[in-house]
Amino acid sequence: MTERPLRRVRRDAAHSPFIVIWEATRACPLACLHCRAEAVPDRHPEELSTDEAAELMRQVAGFGRPAPLFVITGGDPFERPDLFELIRQARELGLSPAVSPSGTPALTPGSLARLREAGAAAISLSLDGATAAGHDAFRGYDGVFARTMAAWQAAREAGLKVQINTTVTRRNLTRLPDIARLVRDQGAQLWSVFFLVPTGRGRALSALSPEEAEDVLHFLYDLGTTIPVKATEAHHFRRVAIQRLILAERGADHAETLGPLYQDLHRQAQRAGLIGQSRVRRPPIDVSAGRGFVFVSHTGTVHPSGFLPLGAGNVRDQPLTDIYRSAPLFVALRDPDRLGGRCGACEFRTVCGGSRSRAYACTGDVLAEEPWCGYEPGSFPYQRDLARHLHVS
Repeated sequence: MTERPLRRVRRDAAHSPFIVIWEATRACPLACLHCRAEAVPDRHPEELSTDEAAELMRQVAGFGRPAPLFVITGGDPFERPDLFELIRQARELGLSPAVSPSGTPALTPGSLARLREAGAAAISLSLDGATAAGHDAFRGYDGVFARTMAAWQAAREAGLKVQINTTVTRRNLTRLPDIARLVRDQGAQLWSVFFLVPTGRGRALSALSPEEAEDVLHFLYDLGTTIPVKATEAHHFRRVAIQRLILAERGADHAETLGPLYQDLHRQAQRAGLIGQSRVRRPPIDVSAGRGFVFVSHTGTVHPSGFLPLGAGNVRDQPLTDIYRSAPLFVALRDPDRLGGRCGACEFRTVCGGSRSRAYACTGDVLAEEPWCGYEPGSFPYQRDLARHLHVS
């Protein structure tokens, strides 16, 4: 079988999202350095009520079959006492809910077993360091690393699929192979490597350069036949996947244009046995903010992404289906010909388009070029080979 560089969703992205993420609350006792939600200790009085949350889930189911993936995030979803009830209702509506809890004292084997019993299919856990010192410093409290590792094991024993989320920062940039080794050894459905968007508390963290981001993306591609990996808010990973496949077909060297960070990460990965052919590569999925992806805040405001603080309506006033399909912001984000700068001129714009969240955070223009991508449009040497991969179905 011919290798596919991308995985495309089997639905019309203008009609139905691939994934809906609901921020159930912003309450969380942690103080993570990158927190998008700028989480606070107490729940907001205007959070969606239990009945309103149930109505939201009916609207998600209203997109039709196959139902979008439905993720309950926060803050910490365990701060909502109705969490298990809502998961049961989601199941009754035909959804397959996943939960993204924080590494708080509420994350116990008992609570994870209750999630599974209520009908949750999967959880995601954050791991931003391969040691307690590295991870706990990032999360703002001691003991979070140990709690996360214990929850990882307990979730698997409860029958929950586990996704591991890692935020790339200068604190852990050169230690990514150590985290990857943990993911391989402990086992996970997916390793999601998040490229920081400077919003919320993340505004205080230093950015990667476009060259460093490129080096990390190629490193992640190297790992793809050993562990299941994806890049979040790094849509140019799709460009890298297409380029690497074509370069491999041509017998060309990908590494000659990459920097010292890539060489270091690649060497570490080789020493750890992280580069090999033990599994089929998981192609990156062709989903972006507003195009297959929608986020609903704790108060019901609808955004193209949780990292893009532009509202397009509120589910208390208008059905989510209508907002997703018709809101001008969502319609604009689904049109690659409206992109500006290098993104607008790029031959990969129909499958990449850059992070609209990062473009907005850095420039104030949601359609501006991707700040963390250094690719010059038209510079890939095998332009004729691109046609079969850039078709938009």
